[in-house]
Amino acid sequence: MSGRDEAQAAYFALLRAREELDLLNRHEEYLRAELQRLRRTAAEEAALRAAAPSGPRRPLRASDEALEDVLARRVALLEDELTRLPTRTAAAAAYVEECERTSRLLGRG
Repeated sequence: MSGRDEAQAAYFALLRAREELDLLNRHEEYLRAELQRLRRTAAEEAALRAAAPSGPRRPLRASDEALEDVLARRVALLEDELTRLPTRTAAAAAYVEECERTSRLLGRG
């Protein structure tokens, strides 16, 4: 592989690494927004349920627990993903730095 080919390969690896890091950052934004939305939904649903007359709500009561369970599971999954994300983001950022160094070195040659 020629020096020019190596420099191009390093540059395209850098572009892909930056794109991956950007995707992880946007994924974190999505997770945080989704977590906030679900918590708000659960709180609003509980407040509406508490204020509603029990008689007309009777047909809906069968799904109350299922809805709470689904929301709780989804929140737990989002929280778990958010705890794992910093490790992935740090690794991606380190790879971007490595690619930048390689690209600079090969670009000079």
